[in-house]
Order: sequence, then C-alpha cells, then structure tokens
Amino acid sequence: MDKKDDFHLFGQLNDEFRTITAMIDLYCLKHHQINNNKFQRCDDCEQFRIYVKQRLDRCPYGEDKPSCKQCPIHCYKPQQKIKSQTIMRYSGPKMLIKHPIMAIKHLIKNKRAIPVLNKEMISNHKKRKTLLNNE
Repeated sequence: MDKKDDFHLFGQLNDEFRTITAMIDLYCLKHHQINNNKFQRCDDCEQFRIYVKQRLDRCPYGEDKPSCKQCPIHCYKPQQKIKSQTIMRYSGPKMLIKHPIMAIKHLIKNKRAIPVLNKEMISNHKKRKTLLNNE
C-alpha cells in the first residue's frame, strides 16, 4: 500500500470498507486462489479494494452515506460497478455464515432511508484535510 492509499476512513465508512473487504476476500479466495496454503489477495482484487476505499473517501454523503445500491450518486466507473455487483452477488449469501454481524449490519443499512444531501455533510477526504490543517 503506498502513501496515497494509506489513510483512515471515519465511522460508518470504515465499517463499510471492512465489510466490502471481507466480501472481496471471500470472492478472491474462491475465484483467484490456486492451492495457496496462506491466503493473499490477488493484485486485481487488491486494486479493486483500493479503488473502493478511494470512492468511500470521496463520497459526498460522508458518514451518512447510504448503501451503494440505493445511492442516487453513482461514483463507480461502469466496469468497477459490474465487478462490485459480481463480488456482492457471490459473497453476500456467504457473509451470513462467515461474518454474520457485518452481514446483518449491511442488510439493515440497505433498509434505511436515503438522507438528503446537504452542505453539512462532508466527505471523509475533506474531514481528513481539515484535521490535518488544524494540527
């Protein structure tokens, strides 16, 4: 991970990132790992994971972000959106067994109402920059 990708996501964004990382790992383990004794994410899945983190960091909803499925702002590139849907379709049902708490939280979040985007909402990126400038 280079310095550009080494940053912290706050609150619910970090929870969402951990959930999608678990989904990516389940998908990668089944589709890209060939007789490896120790799991290591493939380059393609790691690049997608970094892409997801960057998208979460820049989300204008910030910590009030709705689930990507419900979001009116589609920030993923078309190819990445298809990859995300493929990973979630495969990993979603398995998450209930492997990571039940994450899965239930994700399902609950999908049922929440979409918040109205307003000026008080700031992206994780802007929040980090503000904290760095105040130090």
